[in-house]
Amino acid sequence: MSNAKDNVLPKWLQLGDGIATVALSRPSQANGIQVDKLTLREPTVREMRAATLQGGSNEEEQEMVLFCSLASIGRADLEGLLMRDYRRLQTAYFRLGADDGV
Repeated sequence: MSNAKDNVLPKWLQLGDGIATVALSRPSQANGIQVDKLTLREPTVREMRAATLQGGSNEEEQEMVLFCSLASIGRADLEGLLMRDYRRLQTAYFRLGADDGV
């Protein structure tokens, strides 16, 4: 049974049609500019397969490859995020991929 609280989005997360926008807890570098938000788009099957191939059996590496692709940022930018903001990206990714329709 689903709890109503489970359906409430955190204030730092906005979901749209195939995208999730995450407000960062502090500005960070992304492609050479300071940003206070990152946007993830929903992955394609091709991207999922590529992340699996590039990351091998290392799930953490697969996720890093995938998030760089979905957010269109470089690896150093992703690794430069605060852990709190990386967790926000993880949460956004899983919310983005949820099929809430019946």
